[in-house]
Amino acid sequence: MSDTASSAPRPLVLVVEDEPIVRACAVDFLEEDGFDVIETSSADHAATLLRTRDDIDAVFTDVDLPGELNGFDLAHLAQTLHPHIAVVVVSGGLPSGFSAVAPDAHFMRKPYRMTEVSRTIWEMLA
Repeated sequence: MSDTASSAPRPLVLVVEDEPIVRACAVDFLEEDGFDVIETSSADHAATLLRTRDDIDAVFTDVDLPGELNGFDLAHLAQTLHPHIAVVVVSGGLPSGFSAVAPDAHFMRKPYRMTEVSRTIWEMLA
């Protein structure tokens, strides 16, 4: 868990995952590790949240999602709208050109450990 003071605001992470059980596990873990979390099952809805909110500190997204946008599109949008935002993208494989699409995003291959995801987000926000 982070060493943040209890009076300090908790960073807000947007979790984007279409598998309900995977999403619930990620949300529970991140909340226990000191984050506030909002969640959605599609990159399209996440994009709306990123366009209408300025309090999101980090995005944790899968690549394969239902709708028009995928996780790589979302990573690019997040970094375009909010250059300070921490973005962690997970997938079974890394397609070529990902670093050009979202140069400051961190990519993790599945299977991943939530401890690694959380540590990476904390490090990116530091």
